[in-house]
Amino acid sequence: MNEKNEKITQNIEIISPNMILEAYSNGYFPMADDDDGKIYWYSPEPRAVFPIYDINPPRSVRQQAKKFGYTHTLNADFEFVIRTCAARESTWISEEIIQVYKELSDMGFGVSIETWKDNEIVGGLYGVSIGKAFFGESMFTNVSGASKSAFYYLIEVLKFNKYILLDSQFINDHTKLLGAVEITRASYLKLLQIALQAD
Repeated sequence: MNEKNEKITQNIEIISPNMILEAYSNGYFPMADDDDGKIYWYSPEPRAVFPIYDINPPRSVRQQAKKFGYTHTLNADFEFVIRTCAARESTWISEEIIQVYKELSDMGFGVSIETWKDNEIVGGLYGVSIGKAFFGESMFTNVSGASKSAFYYLIEVLKFNKYILLDSQFINDHTKLLGAVEITRASYLKLLQIALQAD
C-alpha cells in the first residue's frame, strides 16, 4: 500500500448501502482484509482515475472482440460478476462486501458489465455509479481480452452519458496500461464534487 494512503480501521459487523454511498461521496471506499475479514476504509494519496474522454479502444482490442464475437450487457448478472471477481486466492471482496453491493445493485447504484461469448459470460467488471461519477471496483476475465473489452464498453457508456469521473482507486500495472493516471487527493475531491453535483 502507498505509505501516504489514508486508512481508517473499523471492524463493522453490519455495513449498509447508505454507509457506502456516503463514503464514496466523501472520497472513501471499503475493502475487506483477506486475513481477518475486517472492513477498512481507504482514501488514497495519490488517487488513480481514468481520463474518460482521452481513452479509446486500441485496434487490437476491437479486432479481438470481433474475432471472438464478444457482446456486452449492462447489469445482466451483477451477482455472478462480483462473485467471479472475488473468486481468487487473495481477495478483498468478502461475503459482507458481496451482500451489500448486491443491495446497491438492487437500489440502482451497483453496476455490472458483462462480456459474453457463445451465450456465456467470459469477462466483466463492476462498480458503483453516483451522479456523474463511476467508481470502478474490480474486473475479471476467463478468456483473452474479455475484461478489456468490458472496460472499453464501460468507457463508451460513460461517454454517451457524459460522465465526469471514472475512479480507479489505486493504480497498478493493468490499470496503468488501460490509461489510468494519478492525481492528488485534493484534486480528486474537487472533481468528485463536480461529478456528484452534475445533472
